[in-house]
Order: sequence, then structure tokens, then C-alpha cells
Amino acid sequence: MSTEDNSSIQQGQMITLGWREWVSLPDLGISKIKAKVDTGARTSALHAFFVEPYKENGTQRVRFGIHPIQGDIETSIVCSAPVLDQREVADSGGHLETRYIIETIAKIGSSSRKIEISLTNRDTMKFRMLLGRTALVGQFNVNPELSYCCGNL
Repeated sequence: MSTEDNSSIQQGQMITLGWREWVSLPDLGISKIKAKVDTGARTSALHAFFVEPYKENGTQRVRFGIHPIQGDIETSIVCSAPVLDQREVADSGGHLETRYIIETIAKIGSSSRKIEISLTNRDTMKFRMLLGRTALVGQFNVNPELSYCCGNL
């Protein structure tokens, strides 16, 4: 595939993504966040500079703050979501960390689907979000030569 095919490319039902894409998480109030598409990561990950578990009407929930723009700690969004699970997740260095897992809608271009996301501090990372392979299965192909195939939300 040539790099001239730089818009949302349909192959059957599959949409081609580049190695980085803009993602919207509307249920969390995040209109736009830059994500690295990471087929080496099983679960997607979202930057959270604080994470506070709590119960509401008997349901385990988590409140967390994010800085959606890399290098900008002034802009922050406080989010809340039901806890789906807590799991041991290995980071890129192989270190295990217990993380809260939430489930939310992710919009990439014209596509929208529910995905699982782990919450972790990504202050030192270039991208505030990783889009892992379980979020991609059955709907997306990844072309590492391309970027932002689905546009700039």
C-alpha cells in the first residue's frame, strides 16, 4: 500500500490506521487525544496522573485526572467510570503494575466501539494513550508507514 492512501481506507470492513491516530473518548469528556497504535500491547492504556477508587450506589467506580495534551500540565480533565477489573499489567520495561481497567467508547474517525483501557501514569511517555491490539481486532489494520489516517478530530 502506498503512502498516498492517507485517508481512512476501507478494505472490506477493515479500516487502515497509521502508527499514531487521534482518538475521542466521549463518555469521559475527552474530545481529542493523540494515541500511539501499539499492536505489542494487549490492552489500551490511558494517562492518569491520579486515580481514586470509590463506591456509588454499590458500584465500584474510579475517578481519575488526565492531562490530554503532552507537555501541558495546566489542561486537565477529571473523569469517572465504573471499574471493569483490576489486573496486573506489564509495562514496556516488563515491570508489573496493578491497574484499574475501565470500559468506554472510543471513536477513531467514523468508527466507534467499546474498548477496555488500563489507567496508569504516562507522564514520561510521548503519547498520553496507547491503543492496544484488543481494541483493533476485527475492525482495523495497521500500516506503520502512515500517520493520522482517520483525520484530526
